[in-house]
Amino acid sequence: MRVLVVTAVAAEAEAVAATGDTGTLPRGGYTLTRAPGLDVLAAGVGPAAAAAATATALTLADEPYALVVSAGIGGGFTGRAPLGSLVVSDAIVAADLGADTPDGYLPVDELGFGRTVHHPPAALSARAAEALGAAHAPVLTVSTVTGTAARAAELAVRHPRAAAEAMEGFGVAEAAAAHGVPVLEIRAVSNAVGPRDRAAWRIGDALAALRDGFGRLTPVLQEHL
Repeated sequence: MRVLVVTAVAAEAEAVAATGDTGTLPRGGYTLTRAPGLDVLAAGVGPAAAAAATATALTLADEPYALVVSAGIGGGFTGRAPLGSLVVSDAIVAADLGADTPDGYLPVDELGFGRTVHHPPAALSARAAEALGAAHAPVLTVSTVTGTAARAAELAVRHPRAAAEAMEGFGVAEAAAAHGVPVLEIRAVSNAVGPRDRAAWRIGDALAALRDGFGRLTPVLQEHL
């Protein structure tokens, strides 16, 4: 059984597939890169694009996928995920899907309209984190990347265990859940969550960590799936 890996952009997909791609495969307006055990898809930025592309790939698959993985670079919370490190999700959280109220933020599930958390398979996510030497913690999905200290502090208070934020995980997870496929999220940290400082970003280091991580992850997936 194969694993579908969904990234936002081509550079992330190339890092994931660097374990040895074997060609490409069209899928309803998208193109999958086929690597040993993996089909890798660059879906676009944000939860909506990620959900649409993931759902398309799952619907048009020649055979069922055993797992969907949301992967790429992201921001790390200071003190929990340093630059160049990896984070494996134990929860995939929609951090800004809800409503502002006079009494503070209310997530959409507390409003009675849906859910804000997906949980990956516990044993698989723990084993993957161990194999990668990664933080094993919630990864937040945001539609707007955090760019201020105040916003970072707010997220840290609401999600005290979170180690990283990115923009696609929850969208990927929603599509996977609709198809009954388990999901995992893996992030390589390129920048700190907080004030926007492009000069301090380490995108190259994060992509290298992502590439190395998937080289070590594939045997773990083969063992557990």
